[in-house]
Amino acid sequence: MKTEFEKMRSQELYDFSDSEVLASVGRANKLCARLSLLTTTDGDYRDTIERLIPGIPKNSIVAPPFRCDHGHGIVIGENTFINYGGIFLDGGMIRIGRNVKIGPSCRIYTPQHPVDYMGRREPKETAYPVTIGDDTWIGGSVTICPGVTIGSRCVVAAGSVVIRDIPDDSLAAGNPAVIKRRLGQ
Repeated sequence: MKTEFEKMRSQELYDFSDSEVLASVGRANKLCARLSLLTTTDGDYRDTIERLIPGIPKNSIVAPPFRCDHGHGIVIGENTFINYGGIFLDGGMIRIGRNVKIGPSCRIYTPQHPVDYMGRREPKETAYPVTIGDDTWIGGSVTICPGVTIGSRCVVAAGSVVIRDIPDDSLAAGNPAVIKRRLGQ
C-alpha cells in the first residue's frame, strides 16, 4: 500500500495532513526561512540552497526570498536563474530545464484541490507535475498551474497565467495565456 507521500508524487488523491508530508513541509519551511536571510553571495547560500533543492547545479541560482513546499520535488537544469520572490508548490514534481530564466514573483503550482465542495472539506488534494523546457524565459509574475508543460525555447510574457501546455518555440501571453506567435530558430 502506498504512503500518502507516494500518492502525492503519483498524482493520486492524498492526505496533506499526513505526518510524513507535514514533516517534509516543515523541513522546507525552515530552510526557506534561513534562505530568506541570505543573498546569493553569502557563504551559507550554496549550502542552504543545496539542502533545500538537492542536486541543484553549481551554476544555477535561486534568488531569495523563495518559498516551496518540499524542495526535493524541484529539479533544476544547468545555468538556470530564478529571480526574487518565487513560490513553487512542489507536491508534484517541478522540472526546469537548462538555461532557463524565471522572472521575479513567479508562481508554480502543482496542487489541485477537489472541485466538489464536500471534497474540499477534507485535507486531500492531488498534485500534477509542471515541466519547463530548456532555454525558456518566464517573465515576471507569471503563474503556472498544475499539470502544465512549457516547451523549450519559449517566452511567456510577464503577468501571464498558464493553464494549458505551450509547445516548443512559442511566445505566449495573457490570462489565460495563449500562443501569440511561433518563434524562429
